[in-house]
Amino acid sequence: MSEQGEMICIGAVAGSFGVRGEVRLKSFAAVPEDIAAYGPLTAETGGASFSVTLTGQTKGGFTARLSGIRTKEEADALRGVRLMVARSRLPSLPDDEFYHADLVGLAVHDTGGAPLGKVRSVLNHGASDLLEIAVPGMAETVLLPFTRASVPTVDLAEGRIVADPPEGLFPDG
Repeated sequence: MSEQGEMICIGAVAGSFGVRGEVRLKSFAAVPEDIAAYGPLTAETGGASFSVTLTGQTKGGFTARLSGIRTKEEADALRGVRLMVARSRLPSLPDDEFYHADLVGLAVHDTGGAPLGKVRSVLNHGASDLLEIAVPGMAETVLLPFTRASVPTVDLAEGRIVADPPEGLFPDG
């Protein structure tokens, strides 16, 4: 995999669809239909690789054929498998957009430079993205709105985010 570079999760198999080996597929691509255009996708769990042919839409995703999967049992066995693509095959993003994988693990500092924590994950519950921040010494994580007002600076080269969180969101240091 090193020749392809970093792998990004672009989708997941939600289960089988019908009896002829089709799957229900969740797409994490910015344009969901593009999941079929990135070439073969690799299963995160092992080296299996699949070409994707979308066959229809279903609630929360698509129905699709994965190359080499011909039976309902084979499709059932893939339930929950995350599908990966080499980052180099993904399109470049404008300056104000980021792949979630790029944000996870970044250090978060306030506007005065004091450390607040690290990004554990990026969540989206409909309205806008939230950065889940692991704060040292706290069992609970903090959800920071990923807006220009709350996160004025993302510096991927330095591996850090500058946050201007709403008052009271983080414990006083």
